[in-house]
Amino acid sequence: MSAGDLAVTLAALLCAFGFAALIVVLMRVLDTLKALRIEVESLRRETGPLLVDLRESTDEAREAMDTAREDLERFDRVLGSAEAISDAVEGSSRLARRAFSAPVIKAAGFATGTSRTVRRLRRKDSSTELVSVATQRRRRA
Repeated sequence: MSAGDLAVTLAALLCAFGFAALIVVLMRVLDTLKALRIEVESLRRETGPLLVDLRESTDEAREAMDTAREDLERFDRVLGSAEAISDAVEGSSRLARRAFSAPVIKAAGFATGTSRTVRRLRRKDSSTELVSVATQRRRRA
């Protein structure tokens, strides 16, 4: 055997070992892919119902948000009406205060003046009676 034949034989053996190693690696990759497919299928079976529940929950949350948005819009309209009523009542109370404040002040002043006059008149009557009673007692004595 010549050196060239030996080199070709060694190269062929090395290629055969290389192909054998490649076949072993590819078999392991194939086994790993089978296991991965099984796990993916298991994951799909487990997550399928979860995804359905998630979609249902999302739909319910969307409905709740729509209802809350409608309630908020209705509350905003009610609040706007309450503000308008408050402004109207405030304006009418200012008008009523302006219209009634002067006559009420005058009536209160008149009542105070009248009560003071009545008190003074009563004092004069009682002091007059005291003076007349004292005068009558002196005359009798």
